[in-house]
Amino acid sequence: MEAQLSNDTFSWILQIAKFDVSPDVVYPVFLTGALIYLFSVLCNGIILTLIVTQRSLHKPMFYIMFSLPLADILGITALLPRLLIDIVTQSNVVYYPTCVLQGIILHTYATSVFFILAAMAFDRYIAICKPLRYQSIMTPFTVGGIIALVWGLDLALIMVLFGLQARLPKCKTFIVNVFCDNVSLVRLSCASDITVNNIYGLVFTGFIQAVSVGVQLFSYVQILKTCISHSQSDAKIKAVNTCSAQIIIFVLFEIFGNIWILSYRLQNISPNAQKLCGIMTFTVPPVANPIIYGMKTKDIRNAFIMVLKKLKVTLR
Repeated sequence: MEAQLSNDTFSWILQIAKFDVSPDVVYPVFLTGALIYLFSVLCNGIILTLIVTQRSLHKPMFYIMFSLPLADILGITALLPRLLIDIVTQSNVVYYPTCVLQGIILHTYATSVFFILAAMAFDRYIAICKPLRYQSIMTPFTVGGIIALVWGLDLALIMVLFGLQARLPKCKTFIVNVFCDNVSLVRLSCASDITVNNIYGLVFTGFIQAVSVGVQLFSYVQILKTCISHSQSDAKIKAVNTCSAQIIIFVLFEIFGNIWILSYRLQNISPNAQKLCGIMTFTVPPVANPIIYGMKTKDIRNAFIMVLKKLKVTLR
């Protein structure tokens, strides 16, 4: 159902696409989704709490990493609760301002992950390739500047993206996806020329990929060279374990992100499959990331075990 209304009568109450679920499995789907959401928030919340409370994690690497679980909570919270409510209530109505807000948050999350992983790769490059200068380079001022650059650049790019979308006259009231994103909001427009939006979208995507992939590729190539030339095998193992979690997360996010983007351009894909691709982009990484870091990062594992031991002693 796609309403074709004139711009003069454009309503802020929008219809949003349904995710087709059989009535027999509505509540099992809701329960599964709710458990996934709670699990993600709990795991990411544990990592955030550990970084804040455990002095062993008060290092530049973990100050930068703090942004990743924070972004994961932001992304999955912007998507999953409202989607699950829609599945149960079948209301499928969203207000235009909250739709725009959801789109901004989801795009902010997706963009921030690329920049955060690039910042973390740079930190690992300095730590492994320039260990004697690490403390002098990664000062509190430098770390604060990196974090500010990550989020400042992210928000600036997103504000321009949605500013270009907001200027378009609206004459439709149907969101073609199960969540609000820039593409769905642009499709509400009755403007015949959206060339500027398309060009900025391509530049936006290309810039993010170029910065993230470029910084990470440079960092990991230099780390690999250092590992090969290093004579101590335990140093090589430590370096690989330190970086492998970030590489896995980056590859995982790239896979789901590109599947989501391609789903808009594939004509033969079913509507539900297209919607599922988008949902997975904002749910799988926030669930997988804390698990990967918990398994691959020794300092986080040790801090978590230490907290459990203290809790066990306290409860006795």
